[in-house]
Amino acid sequence: MFLKIVIIVVFIFIFLNLKNFLKLKRKQKILKTKKPTTFNKKNFNNWMNLTKKERYNLLKQDSLNYMDKRKILLDEIRNEYKKISRKNSEGNIKKE
Repeated sequence: MFLKIVIIVVFIFIFLNLKNFLKLKRKQKILKTKKPTTFNKKNFNNWMNLTKKERYNLLKQDSLNYMDKRKILLDEIRNEYKKISRKNSEGNIKKE
């Protein structure tokens, strides 16, 4: 009786480990496939073949990249404006 229970537990353990191993292999295969990072009219079908979650993640990443670029550009504009206003204020002081 005890031997039967041990054998059943061992088989269940092996089955669960095998199942997890196969899941990992499948995920690795999916990750290995290259998907284009930029999409346009020519590769629209590739875009449509992505899953909804993948499309959402790509759009989210593009949005974050755009926001970062915009922040950098705004900082550059502010710094230039500060430099110009300092030069103008120093020039006005020297003229007086």
